[in-house]
Amino acid sequence: MSKKRTVGLLIVLLAVMLLLTSCGAPTTTDPNAPPQGLWQTLVVYPMSSILVWINDALASIGIPYSFGFAIIIFTVLIKVITLPLTRKQMQSMKATQELQPKLQELQKKHGKDREALSKAQMELYKEAGVNPLGGCLPLLIQMPILFGLYQSLYHLASVGELVNQPFFWIPDLSFPTAQGGLGWISNYFQSGQIWLLIAYLILPIVLVVTQIMMQKMSQPPRTSNQPQDSQQAMMGQMMLFMPVMFGFFSLQVPSGLSLYWVTSNLLAMGQQYSVTGWGHCAYPA
Repeated sequence: MSKKRTVGLLIVLLAVMLLLTSCGAPTTTDPNAPPQGLWQTLVVYPMSSILVWINDALASIGIPYSFGFAIIIFTVLIKVITLPLTRKQMQSMKATQELQPKLQELQKKHGKDREALSKAQMELYKEAGVNPLGGCLPLLIQMPILFGLYQSLYHLASVGELVNQPFFWIPDLSFPTAQGGLGWISNYFQSGQIWLLIAYLILPIVLVVTQIMMQKMSQPPRTSNQPQDSQQAMMGQMMLFMPVMFGFFSLQVPSGLSLYWVTSNLLAMGQQYSVTGWGHCAYPA
């Protein structure tokens, strides 16, 4: 994979993150207001309706923290729907890992001739039917879902459905908000509400940790004295930057969205382990 393509991918992901944090969501206070535009009609309002329906069903049988569990059930449904595509991507990732010995040979053969090395690597990927960008596919698949859920949760908060909905240690799944930015952190700290601050920071921290573990699992295992393919190393470094970015993003959106994301990561780790094992997390001797 060329450096330009790698940088281009990062720029696209950054642009999507900026889009998520800056685009407005439907904020009408009328729960019966009709959706506006194709995106809201086909994505935002259907997601909102599904979440409300699951919440009402759970609440009707006395399940506590019903809205939090509704988000978790919704996440599982999304994972089931996208399972075939995700499994195919993970199998492609495993195939990439198995190519590592041949990639090492190409490095030795071409030495410092980066152009020849890059060409030979792409030919090897093509012959093996492997997409070197396959590791980014789960992020790209999640983006429309995250964007739709982001707007759905804001819509539910604006009509009062999500406000003051707790989930174990989280007082309100509709907090924080993009409009408030990061100001709530300093406000809670200065007012001495440390435990409340910690309550809202737990999910973003877990999100970053699980995201890093997922990135580690997707990297091929290697011994301590085994050189790593330069292109894979560069991609790995760039992808490890993404969890920090997503963690920053999670500090400015409803905790309900972070709950979805953490649940999704945990399920994805289980899927990843079933196909490739712990990958780079194993650090074999």
